[in-house]
Amino acid sequence: MRQITATELAERLAAPQGGKPFLLDVREPIEFEICRIEGSTLMPMASVPARQTELDPEDEIVVICHHGGRSAQVCMFLERQGFSRVINLAGGVAAWAAQVDPAMPRY
Repeated sequence: MRQITATELAERLAAPQGGKPFLLDVREPIEFEICRIEGSTLMPMASVPARQTELDPEDEIVVICHHGGRSAQVCMFLERQGFSRVINLAGGVAAWAAQVDPAMPRY
């Protein structure tokens, strides 16, 4: 499973050229409402198996959760389903708040 750090992801998202990854947040709705990375799409972890057809297996997908544990599980699930370009956000939104956006609310 590939991983990306929060700072690496921020640099990729800020780059002027295309090819930005799809940001898949697998936390629960209340967590998503407290803090989120701009441009991310919410799909709670438990709903991923039923909703995986909404994802393009050809897209590069960065999976996000709070600390990186749930997102790592979703990455492994998607890889078993044939998604070859999934990446775990190491440290999740907690790392994003610490390394990229200190103003982000923490919970």
